[in-house]
Amino acid sequence: MDPLSDVFHLLKVESVLSARLEAYGSWSLRFSAYQHIKFGSVLEGAFWLWFEDGGPQVELRAGDFYLLTQGGAYCTGSDPSLTPVDGREVLATSLCADGIVRYGRSGEKVSAAGGRFVFDADTSELLLKSLPPLIHIPAASETAPALRAVLDLLRLETETPRPGASVAAASLANMVLVQALREYLASGAHTPGWLGALADPKIGTALALIHEDVARRWKVDELAAAVAMSRTTFAERFRKLVGMTPIDYLTDWRIAKAGAALREGKSIASVAESIGYGSEAAFNSAFKRIVGQSPGRYRQSQSAACSGK
Repeated sequence: MDPLSDVFHLLKVESVLSARLEAYGSWSLRFSAYQHIKFGSVLEGAFWLWFEDGGPQVELRAGDFYLLTQGGAYCTGSDPSLTPVDGREVLATSLCADGIVRYGRSGEKVSAAGGRFVFDADTSELLLKSLPPLIHIPAASETAPALRAVLDLLRLETETPRPGASVAAASLANMVLVQALREYLASGAHTPGWLGALADPKIGTALALIHEDVARRWKVDELAAAVAMSRTTFAERFRKLVGMTPIDYLTDWRIAKAGAALREGKSIASVAESIGYGSEAAFNSAFKRIVGQSPGRYRQSQSAACSGK
């Protein structure tokens, strides 16, 4: 399994496609803080997007996609100088029988579809910390043909209620996320972290080797030799792109997988063996150092949390 697929599998991605929005004339909406990732696509027209805590105002045009990844409040509208109204209230009160939210009565029309992704809370940081607050993918991007195809399907699925709509929406939303992250990797504008490092031919290959065999007792010189680099050059480049040493990355990924397995109720001994620890004592020490509690206590707390839901 490649690193991106491996992380997605661990995250247990849930997607929600919200109602399609059609806005007319002058408008401005504010959306409060949210969890994990929101996405959107412009089906028709153009509008602005900006964050409450500052940063540049971004104009989004027909065919554009965007991901919002840091959970902060944001605004959208025809004019950033307008005072925004509560977006969630507008979505709730302006929802029509056909599933489309219509806001305003006259003027230039804007149409957009969007939603959000919710991940397993204990592993969401694996992805989110590697992303910038906003990923904007213009319609003119030469490397986004798959997203343009998904846009056509989103337009079709949000025009009118259809049988199997929830299944189709979830599948399309997940396709949006994967394709958007691929586009982000192809752009070259990466923040430090494992995700951006995947685009590097050498370090990306090393990451793939780690994910293919997480239980192997990898040594830095073995990984360096596998990608035809000197040990020193490899270690320096890995740290620069990923933000940590190869061994620290291997350890963090092992513990992330261990946490997921413990939440599923697997035994501590089997989890330790599956991720390459020769003894429970060594596994306990590494897990407690990173997570802050022993594997046994962690599993008990997760089980109690689930039973209390």
